[in-house]
Amino acid sequence: MEAMHAPVYFERYDVHGDMKSMPPEVMDSIRKNKVCLKGGLKTPVGGGVSSLNVQLRKELDLYASLVHCFNLKGLPTRHENVDIVVIRENTEGEYSGLEHEVVPGVVESLKVMTKFCSERIAKYAFEYAYLNNRKVVTAVHKANIMKLADGLFLESCREVASKYPGIKYNEIIVDNCCMQLVSKPEQFDVMVTPNLYGNLVANTAAGIAGGTGVMPGGNVGADHAVFEQGASAGNVGNEKILEQKKANPVALFLSSAMMLRHLQFPSFADRLETSVKRVIAEGKYMTKDLGGVSTTQEVTDAVIANLK
Repeated sequence: MEAMHAPVYFERYDVHGDMKSMPPEVMDSIRKNKVCLKGGLKTPVGGGVSSLNVQLRKELDLYASLVHCFNLKGLPTRHENVDIVVIRENTEGEYSGLEHEVVPGVVESLKVMTKFCSERIAKYAFEYAYLNNRKVVTAVHKANIMKLADGLFLESCREVASKYPGIKYNEIIVDNCCMQLVSKPEQFDVMVTPNLYGNLVANTAAGIAGGTGVMPGGNVGADHAVFEQGASAGNVGNEKILEQKKANPVALFLSSAMMLRHLQFPSFADRLETSVKRVIAEGKYMTKDLGGVSTTQEVTDAVIANLK
């Protein structure tokens, strides 16, 4: 931001995934500033520590997760013409962590779906498609098995779709969706999903398009927005990469461009995005996950040098 002279200033806080809750001063800062740029937080597997990511989304009602997965010139992939936006409901469903032990050895996990949240995320997806000249919205579901919960989600999507006659509406069962993603990803445009499926679909799409280290994302609510790496599988919380200072900063740069657009600074967003794409296209400065040997700082310096 300093290198571009962008009118954006940060209040910085050090947060770790193994904290029991988000520090109050961090929450106060986000509520005051309305926008946050966040690094990846690793959630411990098992145990009693709940996800800070989920806490943040629930507390600020960041109901829409948006992950943009697309091919980048200079980054070889098995599929071309991939340009998928995964829009995921962020506050309910299995992923919200409502579970308890009924008796020793028996755990009950609750999947709560509401008309309000399903309709809200469907409206967000169709409005995003309309404003960004997208042609197709595909709802991902498992209503053949979860007939009430996912049935409610589909019903909401259909109602909203009827109000956007210029946008084609499709539905796909989540297992078929995963198969189609890895075989013909170019068929998808905007995808709208319940919470858990969206996490799986976004990480799959990111891997297909070039890797989780380069895909941007944001979590948006009515009053606040938190921007961060769009898909985290495989590289968030890897302490070895952190110690070697070889984490890929590209996803965070592109997420910063999303943040700048959200703040109504499109020219700064375009400059940053163009610089990142130029560095990747040249192929000289790439981190290990992209087949290179560069450090985080070397990639950052290259992006700054290419800013115009």
